[in-house]
Amino acid sequence: MTIADPTTSRVQLALNVADLDASVAFYSAVFGVEPHKRRPGYANFAIAEPPLKLVLIEVPADDRGAGAAGALNHLGVEVFDVAEVAAASDRLRDAGLATFDEADTTCCHALQDKVWVHDPAGTPWEVYVVKDDNPADDRSASSSIPLLDGTAPTPCCASAPGS
Repeated sequence: MTIADPTTSRVQLALNVADLDASVAFYSAVFGVEPHKRRPGYANFAIAEPPLKLVLIEVPADDRGAGAAGALNHLGVEVFDVAEVAAASDRLRDAGLATFDEADTTCCHALQDKVWVHDPAGTPWEVYVVKDDNPADDRSASSSIPLLDGTAPTPCCASAPGS
């Protein structure tokens, strides 16, 4: 497998993991690539085949729980143009879905524009574009976990200062 070509969209799967090092080793073996980005408590993989952005967010074992039920943090679609996020936001809103737009937000150690929706069971989905993969205001992903229960966005998903 190779690093993904940043000209097409890809599905994002964000997982809660109790042991980041073990999980990085496991997913590196499964997909045959090393992480694209690694920070304390966080790693992401840009996988070409299948087109996937795999995000690992370290969560204490007691908070994560066991098995698949504790694994899901959120889902998403990574796109590579700001206009695609705006188009997705319009399309989702036109379909009658409740959306939450974020512009110039710093989350997952990257500056992003994104739109959030929740599926009928409450699972959060985002459509997002990375505008700066190494911003000065580098924030973790761990505070995105409350999105699963439908609570308001947390500082990880807040707009950057001055925006």
